[in-house]
Amino acid sequence: MNGNLVAALSPGFSSSALGKIAIILTGTLLLTISAKVQVPFWPVPMTMQTFVVLVIAMACGPVIGGSVVLAYLAEGALGLPVFAGTPERGIGLAYMMGPTGGYLLGMLVAAVACGQLAARGWDRSVWMTMLAMLIGTVIIMAFGYAWLAVSIGPYKAWAFGVVPFLLSGVVKIVLGALVLPAGWALLGRGKA
Repeated sequence: MNGNLVAALSPGFSSSALGKIAIILTGTLLLTISAKVQVPFWPVPMTMQTFVVLVIAMACGPVIGGSVVLAYLAEGALGLPVFAGTPERGIGLAYMMGPTGGYLLGMLVAAVACGQLAARGWDRSVWMTMLAMLIGTVIIMAFGYAWLAVSIGPYKAWAFGVVPFLLSGVVKIVLGALVLPAGWALLGRGKA
């Protein structure tokens, strides 16, 4: 089983150079919006950024999904206010080297990993999508935790960099596990 949801929805467009550029630019726009919008949640407000990263990666595959995140990181490195809390908390490389740097790097690795899993059909059933999104979320959290642990220590990194985001992570995993298989089901190519 191969292919991705975006290619299945628009085979000619998504395979052209112009189509790929349009998908990447649209993806970076969606990532920027998802980083800026905060949903009231407990114990901390939730952004939909990791949800969008993983859904884009799984819908577009590892190359385009990874390219979207790479382009997003490049935009941020160039000083565009694309990240959560920018420009208030700084911009560019200074922001990326701050507390969220590990999460940003983790998003790139998770995008490629989840894109690979989706290319193997893991985005076609609720349970497999949930597992793929769990793997992606763990990758993002692991990179973020490791980055924070170096600067503030392992206990504080766990308490402030992982625990507050566990519940919202579960919500985003479940949401993704409903969205992606539903897209395939609409095309008549999903699984139960």
